[in-house]
Amino acid sequence: MRQQPKILILAGSIRSGSFSQQLADAYAARLAAMPCEITRITLSDYPLPIMDEDLQKERGLPESAIKLARQFDHHTALMIVTPEYNGSLPPLLKNAIDWVSRVKADGDRPLSPYRGKLGTIASSSNGALGGISAITHLRQILTRLGVLLVTEQLALAKAASAFDRDGNLAGERDAGLLDAACRSLVEKATLLG
Repeated sequence: MRQQPKILILAGSIRSGSFSQQLADAYAARLAAMPCEITRITLSDYPLPIMDEDLQKERGLPESAIKLARQFDHHTALMIVTPEYNGSLPPLLKNAIDWVSRVKADGDRPLSPYRGKLGTIASSSNGALGGISAITHLRQILTRLGVLLVTEQLALAKAASAFDRDGNLAGERDAGLLDAACRSLVEKATLLG
């Protein structure tokens, strides 16, 4: 019998009440009803300085980067929601991705936080396009790092009115896209084993 896949869920925003946090919570709720183990984290628990090779050379890797890389490495799949800042992903998320990419080992044990992982991505924006530019950039970055992304994705438009009182997606289309992404991720992650 195959083990249930372990899925790490995070948002690229730490702002209280952010649309990305709400959407990550909606993904977590849907995935919790599927045959998988989920871990929902927030980047506020992994504070990092701006990526700086001189800083790394002088002080080594930040402990938060190592802890976050351990989380990525421990899970079969990643679920990342990004807001859109000026047509791209926010510096908080890009910085975390960059620092984690520098972590190659945990003591004597090699780490593989990206290569060979499965992933699904989503974006959120109060605009009409739902952060599609940000999700496109995130797809390019994660693919380059070796993450195998499922094709199903959600760019949540008009996010201020997209959730009901219980935090579920109110729109049938959006809820369907979220469900399809979750199903695809769990099915493929289960096969990956």
